[in-house]
Amino acid sequence: MKICIYGAGAIGGHLAARLHRAGAEVSVVARGAHLAAIQANGLTVHAVDGVHHAPVRASADPAELGKQDAVFVTVKAPALPAVAASIGPLLGPDTSVAFVMNGIPWWYFDNLPGPHEGKSLPRIDPDDVLRRALGPGRAIGGVVYSASAVTSPGVVMVEQPKSRVILGEPDGTLSDRVLTLAALISKGGISGEATPAIRNEIWNKLISNLAGGTLAVLTGSAPKGIYVEPATEQASLRMMHEATAIAQALGADPTTNHALRINGQRSMDHKPSILQDLELGRPMEIDGMFDAPLALAHLAGVEVPTLELMVALCKLRARSSGLYS
Repeated sequence: MKICIYGAGAIGGHLAARLHRAGAEVSVVARGAHLAAIQANGLTVHAVDGVHHAPVRASADPAELGKQDAVFVTVKAPALPAVAASIGPLLGPDTSVAFVMNGIPWWYFDNLPGPHEGKSLPRIDPDDVLRRALGPGRAIGGVVYSASAVTSPGVVMVEQPKSRVILGEPDGTLSDRVLTLAALISKGGISGEATPAIRNEIWNKLISNLAGGTLAVLTGSAPKGIYVEPATEQASLRMMHEATAIAQALGADPTTNHALRINGQRSMDHKPSILQDLELGRPMEIDGMFDAPLALAHLAGVEVPTLELMVALCKLRARSSGLYS
């Protein structure tokens, strides 16, 4: 099976190595020093189950890689317009495209019965460039749990003890393509899961990202440092309750045990990716991860005062660093 990872950073690099280990013919779209290192020496992933080396094909130009059976898009949200502009050469008649990313996905209202079915989300997909580039029926939803970082060009360090990738169709079916891709990921040595309720899984992660990510940006701390203060824990709980209310108003049913969420993060010393981006001067996922949920709250008529304050402060912090406009 020919699979291309579009965006071979920490998450994409780890996924590429796992799919290569599973026997897929893997290629990656990357850039800069990371690309040069992969072209010269392949990908090296350090994980709890060992060191995995993957001599994958790599290019900055998707046209050099040709048509694929499946594509995994693992870039940050600010890079999506560039993906839309260049993904075409990877797409054959039946190529599926899994968006394994943080935040609200551009396809969120596709095949979602209700008053907002088919609604576009311009904060995430301005002018519907992705929708037009892909056409109908290609998109697969994805959620990943794999705390990791690129420690040097071509090298990924995975801190997550048990990495998971959850895939699901926007229409809620357990399709052959989702089951096949999930099985390949599991064959590569981490948990690949197929779900008929991908929006629940998107919110399960986003609830934690909204609370932990905003506090991380504002404090410069990993969760281990954030939750030593009772007031930050209470702020986190309020944001989680508000985010859950948005999800439920739109028909999703995420887990509501927020105390368990926080307890699972108390010992985490890994900085969230949005804080890593701030510290490294990279474009931040403000729109997809922070702003889009607020837009959905307004759409659903849900009051989210704590989230609105925290997101506004994060925008100011990002603007002061020249990373958000």
